[in-house]
Amino acid sequence: MNTVLVLLAVGLVAGFLSGLIGIGGGIIIVPVLVYLLAVDQKTAQGTTLFMFMLPVGVLGVFNYYKAGHVDFKYAAVMAITFVVGSYFGSKSAITIDTKLVKQIFAIVIILIGIKMLWNK
Repeated sequence: MNTVLVLLAVGLVAGFLSGLIGIGGGIIIVPVLVYLLAVDQKTAQGTTLFMFMLPVGVLGVFNYYKAGHVDFKYAAVMAITFVVGSYFGSKSAITIDTKLVKQIFAIVIILIGIKMLWNK
């Protein structure tokens, strides 16, 4: 399997899903890197965060902005706390066992999925 093609495809799919339903990074990209490209969990997470540094949905955000669907106050607060949270989250992930990091990741995805399935 061609790594570049996998990366191009996962970027496109994750970007689409991000624009469509607000997911893409951790839920799509991390598993692809881990299971299709054999990247370890921590490197997959770090790579995904790096990927988001610049192009964080510029065109997707622009479309939502034009349609009046951007709350700048919420976004500013979340952006500031995301920086802080990602710093401490990454520091924590680096210090704990990779297997535990995978288990936490899986539990979070399952819990979010269950909540979304039964939430009106």
